Amino acid sequence: MRRERESYKLEEVDRRIIRILSGNIDTGPTPFADLADEAVASEAEIIARTATYLDKGIARRFGAILNHRRAGYRSNVMAVWIVPEQRIVEVGGTMAQSKNVSHCYQRKTTTNWPYNLYTMIHGRTRDECVAVASELSAKTGIEKYELLFSVREFKKTSMRYFYGE
Repeated sequence: MRRERESYKLEEVDRRIIRILSGNIDTGPTPFADLADEAVASEAEIIARTATYLDKGIARRFGAILNHRRAGYRSNVMAVWIVPEQRIVEVGGTMAQSKNVSHCYQRKTTTNWPYNLYTMIHGRTRDECVAVASELSAKTGIEKYELLFSVREFKKTSMRYFYGE
């Protein structure tokens, strides 16, 4: 459920904190304390402001990103699906619950591209990705889909905010 964003005026300390949080964070026992010097803010202030960003809808989530290739998931595929509009929420919700699906989103169709639901499927092998797509198809009853396997990765980074200011 999408929350209405509340008004919040970012101060310079917010820009510093957001810039730092959009980079890599140490996985040690006190990650926010370790950022305090660079943010010119206390550990408590960084934590409190981060909670405010989430509460006000400035940030949608705060979490870790797993390097799926290092974890053994060497294959991925973008599955594109043709889903009846009246079933898009139900089918999207079902597909999003799969442990092998990292992204699931709806897109508008065009005359030459009828696919309206996209899922990024990760697997240890290409065959595993195909099997996951087949399982999702069977589970939802959606039979019209294509699998777009990655050929090459050009860039993979998180968004970085307030750099160069």
